[in-house]
Amino acid sequence: MIVRSLAEIKGTEWDVQTDKWASRRLLIRGDGLGFSLSETIIHPGSESTIWYKNHFEACYCVEGEGEIESLEPECQKSKIEPGVLYALDKHDKHILRAFTPLKLICVFAPALSGTEIHDPDGSYPLSND
Repeated sequence: MIVRSLAEIKGTEWDVQTDKWASRRLLIRGDGLGFSLSETIIHPGSESTIWYKNHFEACYCVEGEGEIESLEPECQKSKIEPGVLYALDKHDKHILRAFTPLKLICVFAPALSGTEIHDPDGSYPLSND
C-alpha cells in the first residue's frame, strides 16, 4: 500500500515549479502502477501550448476557472471549473488558460518519472527506464 501526503512532496524533486504551473507528483512511474497522479496548480493569467504526444492525460478540476482549447481540426474551446474533467484521449495538441489559480488532479499514462517539465513542443519525453 502507498500512502503519501502533499506535505511530504513539498520541496522535493517531485514538487516541480515553473513560471506557469506547479505540479506535485503524488504517484510516479517508480511506484509501479502504470500511471502517475499529480496535483497541479496552473497560475492565473498563464497560457500554455501543450502536446502530450507520448502520454495520455486526464485532468479533473477541483478549484478555479480556466479554458482548454483544442488545436486539432475542430478547434473546440471548453470552460474548466470545479467538477469538470477533460481527457486528452487522442494526444490532442491544446492551449490551457487559467483565469484564476486553477487546481487540477492529473493522471498520466504511461506514468511520469516525477521530475518532467515540458519540452519546447509542449510534451514530456517518454522515458526508457
